[in-house]
Amino acid sequence: MELEDVVKFHGHLCPGLVIGYRVATYAADKFKDRAEDEELVVIVENKSCSVDAIQVVNGCTFGKGNLVFRDLGKHVYTFFKRGNPEALRISINPRQRREDPRYNELFPKVRNGTATDEEKEEFKQRHAERGLAILEIPDEELFTATNVEIEPPEKAMVYRSIACAECGEETMETRLRVKNGQMVCLSCFEGHDI
Repeated sequence: MELEDVVKFHGHLCPGLVIGYRVATYAADKFKDRAEDEELVVIVENKSCSVDAIQVVNGCTFGKGNLVFRDLGKHVYTFFKRGNPEALRISINPRQRREDPRYNELFPKVRNGTATDEEKEEFKQRHAERGLAILEIPDEELFTATNVEIEPPEKAMVYRSIACAECGEETMETRLRVKNGQMVCLSCFEGHDI
């Protein structure tokens, strides 16, 4: 897979996506294949743009059950093959970022919706340039790759769906709760909408 394939899937070029691309291609080189089913698994410890690159390059997805999310807010990715406790843990190293006062000025404006069209375009360009700069960082400077042993998570289980007695929405049976003698989804059980 090329970076262009990842950008097409994600929608834009950014530093997080390039980090994910670098991690994904490194892992692909080590494991020599892309997951067709659940044979290659990754545990990601963040929900950043980087995860989109891993889905495209490594074929690990939530739908197949071979993309496991742990909400730790860390750029750490652990790859392994089902049935093998040996895994590859890749963690992004702290790095020196080139100081760009204009980027730092534009970032909050874009995030809070107060940027002009010109400022949005300038930010997009600077954001892409920061991403492309990550392509030039040698692997050993960008991340640390360590062989580790892990207890692999269980394979994804498929359960039937049942209609919630209150809202009528199909819900995985393991996520239903009993409320007033009826099976209801978690949202209805807890009394709030998403």
